Amino acid sequence: MPKIYRRRSHRSTIRGRNFRIRFRFVHFGAMVVIAGILITWWLKTSTDAAFEDAKYNVVGAPTIIAAFINRVLDDYHSPAAGKGQALYDYGVKYGIDPVYALAFFMHESSFGTTGVARVTHSLGNIRVTEGYQNYEGYRMYKTWEEGFKDWYILISDQYVRKWNLTTVDQIVPVYAPSSDNNDVAAYIAAIKAAVDTWRSGNVGV
Repeated sequence: MPKIYRRRSHRSTIRGRNFRIRFRFVHFGAMVVIAGILITWWLKTSTDAAFEDAKYNVVGAPTIIAAFINRVLDDYHSPAAGKGQALYDYGVKYGIDPVYALAFFMHESSFGTTGVARVTHSLGNIRVTEGYQNYEGYRMYKTWEEGFKDWYILISDQYVRKWNLTTVDQIVPVYAPSSDNNDVAAYIAAIKAAVDTWRSGNVGV
C-alpha cells in the first residue's frame, strides 16, 4: 500500500512558529529578569561595601574628645592615663581621627599594659627602623607622647600620603599582615568594634 503524505496546513505551521517565538520570548524575558536581579544585588552589595569601607576612614576630624580618651585610659588602667589631650592634639595636627589611634593602642597592647609596649611606650608596636632605639625589634620611645606622635606620622605620611591607604580595611592588612601570623579579619573587626563603641559614648569595649 503506498504511503500517503499529508501536507501540513499553512495554519498549523504558523501556529508552530508562533509558539516557538513566544517560548523564546518568554525564555529571553526570564533571563533578562534574572540578570536584572543579579545586577541589582551586585550593585547594592558593592555600594554597601563601599559605604562600610568609607565609614572607617582614618582621615578626618576627631569624633571623640580628649576627656573621653582619658576616661578610656583610666578605665583600662593604662600607664598612659592622663595623656588623652596629647593623643587628641596629635590627631588634630596630623589629620587622623584619634579614635583610631586609641583603637590601635587597645588592640596592640591593651593601652600599654601588655607586651613590649610596657617598655617601649609605643602606641602601635612599630617595628624598629634606622634612627630609632631598638627594643626586641620594636621602636622604643622615652615617653608616651613620643610614641603617639610617631604613630600618627607613620599613618599620615606613609599609609595615607604615600600609599593612599585611608580606611581600616586598607591599612590593617599592611600594618599587621597575615605573614606575621596576624588574624587580619579579626584585627579589622576589633578596630571597628572599638570605634563604634566609643563613638556611641560607651567606654568599655
